[in-house]
Amino acid sequence: MATPDQKSPNVLLQNLCCRILGRSEADVAQQFQFAVRVIGSNFAPTVERDEFLVAEKIKKELIRQRREADAALFSELHRKLHSQSFCAALHQELKEYYRLLSVLHSQLQLEDDQGVNLGLESSLTLRRLLVWTYDPKIRLKTLAALVDHCQGRKGGELASAVHAYTKTGDPYMRSLVQHILSLVSHPVLSFLYRWIYDGELEDTYHEFFVASDPTVKTDRLWHDKYSLRKSMIPSFITMDQSRKVLLIGKSINFLHQVCHDQTPTTKMIAVTKSAESPRDAADLFTDLENAFQGKIDAAYFETSKYLLDVLNKKYNLLDHMQAMRRYLLLGQGDFIRHLMDLLKPELVRPATTLYQHNLTGILETAVRATNAQFDSPETLRRLDVRLLEVSPGDTGWDVFSLDYHVDGPIATVFTRECMSHYLRAFNFLWRAKRMEYILTDIRKGHMCNARLLRSMPEFSGVLHQCHILASEMVHFIHQMQYYITFEVLECSWDELWNRVRQAQDLDHIIAAHEAFLDTITSRCLLDGDSRVLLNQLRAVFDQIIELQNTQDAIYRAALEELQRRLQFEEKKKQREPEGQWGVTAAEEEEENRRIREFQESIPKMCSQLRILTHFYQGIVQQFLVSLTTSSDESLRFLSFRLDFNEHYKAREPRLRVSLGTRGRRSSHT
Repeated sequence: MATPDQKSPNVLLQNLCCRILGRSEADVAQQFQFAVRVIGSNFAPTVERDEFLVAEKIKKELIRQRREADAALFSELHRKLHSQSFCAALHQELKEYYRLLSVLHSQLQLEDDQGVNLGLESSLTLRRLLVWTYDPKIRLKTLAALVDHCQGRKGGELASAVHAYTKTGDPYMRSLVQHILSLVSHPVLSFLYRWIYDGELEDTYHEFFVASDPTVKTDRLWHDKYSLRKSMIPSFITMDQSRKVLLIGKSINFLHQVCHDQTPTTKMIAVTKSAESPRDAADLFTDLENAFQGKIDAAYFETSKYLLDVLNKKYNLLDHMQAMRRYLLLGQGDFIRHLMDLLKPELVRPATTLYQHNLTGILETAVRATNAQFDSPETLRRLDVRLLEVSPGDTGWDVFSLDYHVDGPIATVFTRECMSHYLRAFNFLWRAKRMEYILTDIRKGHMCNARLLRSMPEFSGVLHQCHILASEMVHFIHQMQYYITFEVLECSWDELWNRVRQAQDLDHIIAAHEAFLDTITSRCLLDGDSRVLLNQLRAVFDQIIELQNTQDAIYRAALEELQRRLQFEEKKKQREPEGQWGVTAAEEEEENRRIREFQESIPKMCSQLRILTHFYQGIVQQFLVSLTTSSDESLRFLSFRLDFNEHYKAREPRLRVSLGTRGRRSSHT
């Protein structure tokens, strides 16, 4: 014979009803169904025992309609509770229900053995049976509904589903669900503690909200190996807490695997008691805003601080950041200028004739001759020369670049994507610096040659045109350099440095650094939205190079003419002391013919300069118009500074709008 614990709940209940009424199971079946229906309708047990005994007279039709649904009620509840992954957490509830039925069954057996009269007040009646089983049934119905809601869920997602049922005004049901929640959350909390205190993640069934990708290599550990599995974040844990949990374990693994720092976590973090039992989990989750938040914050701040200390002190992260600014962003002015002076003979040659080892030697010479020599050996060891891809017609100026080698932990901040941004910024800044260098040479050449060519008054108009155009270009480049150096680089660097010094974790440093690169990329016109402006600016740079080539050719022709005139005069002076004529008529005629040819070439020179001026001013005007429609206020103000005396405004009607109106127009657009 099966023991009470081996029988299903509805069989035990029906057996009890048969014993109480003293009837066979067939006779009592109808009354049992009616009794279950009474429970389900939430009627209070106010009817007397005799009223239940006359229940047989209820119409068979009504009983037949209710039999199928009500007879299977407890069996269905029992089946549902055993169909879920967290049945171990609910097993205790089922055991309590079985225990109740066993007690009732034992009591009835005792009454039978002792011959107790059912009419006595202390005897087990059907009424009392209904009262005793009322609360367990409601409890099982709630658990069955919870099981339906949690169907197919696991881990943190399951905890969230259970937690949703705690939002009820019924203290009895809330207490029941909170108990289930503590059992379900205990494994999640165990995962969490192992992660934040040891950096260990053994999540075979993907139940924890931190995910790991075993295919990611060490160099991408920080960026790609670990991530949040958002579907598994319990609803009672905030996104900020989840992010901190992710960072804690990620920092520990980064220290061990990338920084090769094997310092025990007990020396980084004041490890507190772990979740040894569901009771610990229940106690912790009842105080999410204090106890739980305190544990997460303490581990987060201490681990992050230790990691940043290692990066700054052992791997000199901030020093490398400064080096990027000094060399790749041209912040070391004396070094950059001297490097350009030394490189000029090499870089004017075709790019295909350059050799990297020659340029590396020049780089080392520039370092030794400037304040760069006082930089740390580690920084100078990483500084190098890089030659870009060569295109037909390129000179050394087009392919030369500085490079800075990064590896190990610092490569987590200076990723390949970041270094490509630095490379693009260097090429732009190097080209702009070269324009300044060229214009300085143009001004030097003008000052020197103007003095030499005083004896050629017919050439003064050409000199004047060269001077005027060069002055326009100098103003343009000086304003661009001011904008790039101070409004873009210095302001962005100051913001980056403040954010880095205030950073609480490595993610904050990475985010600040990427924001810095994005800012200088967009404000130096290197992003996709500024392509038109960048092309116009490059066209301006091309006109500056064209002026240098044109002026060099003009000065070369003028100096050759001057040299011939001086030689002719010197020849006359040498013959006169010898008592000879200075020159013959034929020689004088030849000299005059050559002078006339040179003088006739001067209008052509002036025409070349006028055409160059026309093209240059047209490009600048287009550039200014594009600046006025920019969404960046600093670029709109740059257009005002480039044309502060309204020189271009007088030639271009589209520039005859106030700066404020330009801003309003672009904002409406």
